[in-house]
Amino acid sequence: MGGCSFLRPSHFILCGSNLFIPSEDGVAEFSVLLDIGRKQDSKRRRFVTIRSSAFRSLSCVRILLLEILNRLPRKPSKSVEHREGGGTSTSSSTASTSARSSDLSSYRYGNSAASSYSGPNSTSSLGLNHGDKFLQALNSKLNGTLSLSSYEALPSFRDVPNSEKQNLFIKKLQMCCVVFDFTDPTKNLKEKDIKRQTLVELVDYVSSANSKFTENVMHEIVNMVSTNLFRTLTSPPRENKVLEAFDLEEEEPSMDPAWSHLQVVYEFLLRFVTSPETDAKLAKRYVDHSFVLRLLDLFDSEDPRERDYLKTVLHRIYGKFMVHRPFIRKAINNIFYRFIFETEKHNGIAELLEILGSIINGFALPMKEEHKLFLVRALIPLHKPKCIPMYHQQLSYCITQFVEKDCKLADTVIRGLLKYWPITNSSKEVMFLGELEEVLEATQAAEFQRCMVPLFHQISRCLSSSHFQVAERALFLWNNDHIENLIKQNCKIILPIVLPALEKNARTHWNQAVQSLTINVRKIFSDADPELYEECLLKFQEAEAREKDIKLKREARWKRLEEIAAMKASSNEAVLVSPKTASRASSG
Repeated sequence: MGGCSFLRPSHFILCGSNLFIPSEDGVAEFSVLLDIGRKQDSKRRRFVTIRSSAFRSLSCVRILLLEILNRLPRKPSKSVEHREGGGTSTSSSTASTSARSSDLSSYRYGNSAASSYSGPNSTSSLGLNHGDKFLQALNSKLNGTLSLSSYEALPSFRDVPNSEKQNLFIKKLQMCCVVFDFTDPTKNLKEKDIKRQTLVELVDYVSSANSKFTENVMHEIVNMVSTNLFRTLTSPPRENKVLEAFDLEEEEPSMDPAWSHLQVVYEFLLRFVTSPETDAKLAKRYVDHSFVLRLLDLFDSEDPRERDYLKTVLHRIYGKFMVHRPFIRKAINNIFYRFIFETEKHNGIAELLEILGSIINGFALPMKEEHKLFLVRALIPLHKPKCIPMYHQQLSYCITQFVEKDCKLADTVIRGLLKYWPITNSSKEVMFLGELEEVLEATQAAEFQRCMVPLFHQISRCLSSSHFQVAERALFLWNNDHIENLIKQNCKIILPIVLPALEKNARTHWNQAVQSLTINVRKIFSDADPELYEECLLKFQEAEAREKDIKLKREARWKRLEEIAAMKASSNEAVLVSPKTASRASSG
């Protein structure tokens, strides 16, 4: 019974419906009414009468009630189990499992002291029993000091016979359900050290297990993990600023003060999931959808160490529990949708994309429509947020994996990149050009021809950029042999698009490196097809002469208008110039 192991039965006398407890004023007689169950019939109600005249300590009340509740049989109503099961179960065993997982989510909000170890005869955590809302409410009013006073280390696994190791394992799990406050580094130092040592022993036990974990053991394991890990992330999420200078390393991550315990719990969970003694068919009842969702919620943690462990654990869960794979993919999709279209703030996008990179690599061919929709609706729109430098490397890998898996997706991906191409963000343009090169490397000629016209119009704009890094990165595309071959095969269409930008760069660009690269690219075109190059160059020169002539006419027209306005200025008359007059003035 959580937190009251030091209260021995000799401390009170239960006689019929009366309870007698020794106190400083003699033997006092107390009464309390306990209502168990939901219905009002006599079969679901039990009464223990205790009359009181001198009860002074609320802590004593708690101790008394815990002891009494532990002695009473518990029979949760079926209606409660069915309601807490979520309505998705088709059998009684599945409903019971879902109810347990629902209890886990509500348990972590109660006082952790109610879960502390209570001795060899203790039952499972009271927070997991149905109908204990009254007890939980009472626990929330107490600070747990009394229960922590009995928090002592249990015997080592080496000191007990093999037949008792499983029972000791469960007791150690229950003992580790106490969550300590790490905001005060001087508080409960002894108890914190005891818990950490116990957690390390649990990791060693799971790693060396040589028999299948039973359902009861799995229940206690998930209970302990849930109690320690699933918490409200109190630190505010990191603001996703526009990181134009790639100064991600200047962001100071927030480290969780409880990491000394959290790290061992994560390691324990990882060893449990990867253990050959964990039966996936049985464990899926406890590592269920609710567990996975709350695990995904933790990816928003500011602590990069926690996100790294979460990445590994979730990937192992995805590999071991095949039944959960569609749900995990859908849940990650929902995180992306919320990030893209609502908040644009999340700390774990890079880690989630890293997991998806491995998942995409394992997609079977032909690719399912579900996966293609994921590419179009989630991955490509991830290029939109301003904080893309935080996860662009992982995103680019996922996009490239899709194209390598199915080359027909290259046109979709390239047009998606063009849709979200940045206009004023130069550093983001450089990233897009790098990703574009990786995609084009995996693109075949047929898909390239479908999108090359809009693609090279955009590349031409990048070549003309006054930002030397953008122009330089665009020119580097010709250093890739595969891309160069694709361009040469379609030179008649591409050269007229990019030649104006190349000529202007070679003549007037302020950066010497850009000018040198431009000359090299011009030589590639001229060597590939000299006649086409001369023809395009001639057309460019003609167009340039026409543009120059139009510019001179426009300047002459404005000059004529200024002269007419100056003559009429003294008389304050309005100046009306017909198109014919302006035309004659410009021609004259």
